[in-house]
Amino acid sequence: MIMEQNELYPIFLKVSELEVLIVGGGNVGLEKLTFLLKSSPNAKVTLVSINFLPELIALAKNHNVEIIEAAYDISFLNSKHIVITTTDNIPVNIQVYKDCKQQNILVNVADNPPYCDFYMGGIVTKGNIKIAISTNGKSPTLAKRLRQFFEEVIPNNINELAENINAYRKTTGGTFSEKVTALNELTKSLLIK
Repeated sequence: MIMEQNELYPIFLKVSELEVLIVGGGNVGLEKLTFLLKSSPNAKVTLVSINFLPELIALAKNHNVEIIEAAYDISFLNSKHIVITTTDNIPVNIQVYKDCKQQNILVNVADNPPYCDFYMGGIVTKGNIKIAISTNGKSPTLAKRLRQFFEEVIPNNINELAENINAYRKTTGGTFSEKVTALNELTKSLLIK
């Protein structure tokens, strides 16, 4: 049996410096905005929908989120870098996808993997440490359970370790290769089982 491999390339985006559009103001829109703001509270987001859940409006007002009460129009893509569409209207979601592809904008059509340039996986954050979990779009529930597991097993003081290693890294001299060797030696005890 040949095992399928996840070929997604994980990256960490500075969404406080990018323009994000979320199309849809229902439960899925709330879920995606909550997920985005939990990881990146200063994300620059615009929400477009003809209707919004009150919880979505409340969340948006506490962050850097612009709310536009309107039906989707291609003009909302102007200056956007990332688009997430969450409506329950499949033709609208497909149109958003097509419009984004024509403009080379990264797009995610919620719960429709063939229409996604990226997936929003599970994320574990402990200070400066952030771990992203992907199931290649196969099981968001499994990603959630793995996130919960890692949140429990990663110690809360892991950020202090990262800060200390960073301070040490700044004091090490020598070539890049020598610095890597020194840091590998310093951190190898993390792999002891």
